[in-house]
This record gives sequence, structure tokens and C-alpha cells, in this order.
Amino acid sequence: MHQTYKRNPSALICAKKLYPLLLLIFLLLHGCAKAPLDRMETDTLPQFTDDLELKGLLTGAVRHLHYLNKIPPETPVTLGSDTYPVSWLRESMESFIDILKQEPSPAELNRIVLENFTVYRAGGRKNLPRGEMLITGYYEPFLQGSLEKKAPFLFPLYGPPDSLIQVRDPKSGKILCKRRDATGKLVPYWTRREIEKNNLAAGNELVYLNDPVDNFILHVQGSGKIQLQDGSIRSIHYSTSNGLEYFSIGKLLVDQGKMTLQEASIPSIRDYLRTHPDEQEAILHHNSKFIFFRWEQSGDPIGSLGEPLTPGRSIAIDRAMLPHATLAFLVSRKPVLNDAGEIDTWVPLHRFVFPQDTGSAIQGTGRADLFWGSGNYAKQAAGNMKEAGALYFLVKNKFEDQEN
Repeated sequence: MHQTYKRNPSALICAKKLYPLLLLIFLLLHGCAKAPLDRMETDTLPQFTDDLELKGLLTGAVRHLHYLNKIPPETPVTLGSDTYPVSWLRESMESFIDILKQEPSPAELNRIVLENFTVYRAGGRKNLPRGEMLITGYYEPFLQGSLEKKAPFLFPLYGPPDSLIQVRDPKSGKILCKRRDATGKLVPYWTRREIEKNNLAAGNELVYLNDPVDNFILHVQGSGKIQLQDGSIRSIHYSTSNGLEYFSIGKLLVDQGKMTLQEASIPSIRDYLRTHPDEQEAILHHNSKFIFFRWEQSGDPIGSLGEPLTPGRSIAIDRAMLPHATLAFLVSRKPVLNDAGEIDTWVPLHRFVFPQDTGSAIQGTGRADLFWGSGNYAKQAAGNMKEAGALYFLVKNKFEDQEN
């Protein structure tokens, strides 16, 4: 038996007063761009059935609630044409957790969600049907490494160097990564090419890997586990970057006619680099963005919200365009592996997820990146996933009267 809720409209008064100003700012910044979210009618919604076990869903929800509890409750969050305080979103997550603890059947869960939640859909990609997104994946690589530089372990991962200076942009409020030139002036930090060719991060080596392509992929994925030569396993995680723009080497290879857009996956890119060693350095240096790492305690990697990521449940989005303080529902496709551990076919994917991470390549309302975890399935799914999909955001539409 599911709970029913009474509306408490007083929670919205402050946020609704702020909405016209927020809308004006958005329109000034984005001109005539389409709204990032559409409020959906019930007859246009998907079935809210979940293709994973609910245990992981409950874990992800509790982690997301932990994050929401750290935000001032009056903070406004805009979804489509509506604005909510974080306290509303927090209560939405608490209610969803209570629902999960009742262990509802798939049909019952779908009914409860449809009756008790308002649903918004991400606007999707330009020049495609409204709401259609590109869904990709990322994972946590498991690699061999050495704390000492000795063949074949010659390719370092670095911690942040002292030359990296972080300053806040007074206009945007964003943290910028800079360095000082010979005159003491703050200038953009060095590129990947400059750092690697001139050994500019020397002295900050954390660990050495045995493959430059693995090294680069770890920069893209942002975290991983390293098995050291004594057999111990340590987790390494994104700390900061050089602050420069991310450039896709997959797009580069497509633009150069070296592979088609359909062929551009991590496995095919890896194969191309290894069979064209004379081109490898130039291709890798095309991406000027460079990541600096830190050692982390073992466990799930930490997302950009400061909470552990839940495999299959955490997604990366563009937080400047899509809300991250809400429960979400993802519709796309996922791979099925054969006995040899290779992709055999693709089947529908539909599950509740949590926007708990960001990524340099994840921009706009038309991209989402699903965290698959670790292991061979995660590697195959993340490396090959370039699927159409849709992303929905859910907010409880009825509230308990706290005074009763």
C-alpha cells in the first residue's frame, strides 16, 4: 500500500518569486534556444519499470539524498517552467526511498510514480526530434602500474603541480586553472602536448602505467583502479585539470576519414592507435585537456557532487543545462555479451538514475553519460555505447503537511 501526500504550497512562495528573474537571465544567456526541459503529460510518458535490481537503486537514492542534505533548503532549482526549492526535491527523494523500501512490484512502482510525481523530459539534441538524446557510457578501468619508473612502466599519471593556480572568474563564478608566465602574469595552463613533451609536471608522478593509450583513456574516464607490482590495488581519481577545452580524438579520426562515425568507439580507436604507432602521439595530443589525479580510498569512485557513484545508476550531465538535484529515469539501449565476452546484441534499457557527475564532453541538453562500474561488461558497454535515448526528471507533486 503506497503513501498519499498532502500539498504544502507555502514551500514554493520564495522560489516562485525568483522564477521570473531566473527565466529572464536564462533567455538573455541563451537567446531563442529551446527550453532545456519539457513538462510531460501522463499519456506521453514511458512505463517506469526498472531493468536492474532495486538494491542498487536504493543505494543510489540514499547517496543522492546525502548530497541534497548539504544544500541550503531554500536554494531554487528550475525545471522547465517550474521552480522548486531544494527542500521540495529533498522531500521527493525521501518519498522515493520510502516507496522503494516497500519493495513494490514493477506494475505497482509504475503506478505510484505516475500518480505521485511530476515528470519533465530533457530537450534533447539539436536537429533531432524533440527529447532525443545521445546516451554514452563510461567506466572504471582496471590497469597495471608501478610506483617506480621502470620498463615497461614509463607513462606517468600526475598529481596537481605547484605551478597550477586556481582562480575564480568574477563574471561566471567558475574556477579557472592558470599558471604564471615569466612576467608573473596569470595565463592559461599548458596543453597536453606541452606538459608531456617538456616534462612540465615532473616531480608530481603518482604512478606509472605501461601503455600511453591506457594512460589517455584513464584521463577520459576520470578514475580507475591500479594493481601495483606487489599485487595491491589502489584507487585513483580525478583531482583537477589544466582547465583547457576537451577535444574528442574520435571526432578527429572521423573528420580525417580514418573511420566512420558508426565505427568510432573506444575499442576501434584503441585498435587504430596501436596499428598506427607513428600517428599515436599527434592524435593523443589533439586533446589539449590534461587531468591530474589523486589517490582515493577503495570503493566506488567519487562523482563531481562529492558522492560515490553507483554502477548502472549514476549519470553525468551538463549541470549548466540540466538539473542534478533530482531523481531521473533513463530510456535507451544496452548491450548483451556472448560467452566470449563480446557484444552479441542490444536490448532496451530503462531504469531510474541519478545525475551525480559531469564530464568535459557532456554538454547541452542532448547528452548523458551512464556510469557502468568496472569489469569486462562495463568496459564493453562504456566503450561501445552511442545510443539514442531520452532522459526524464521526476519531482513529487504532493506533499505531507508538516504541521499535521
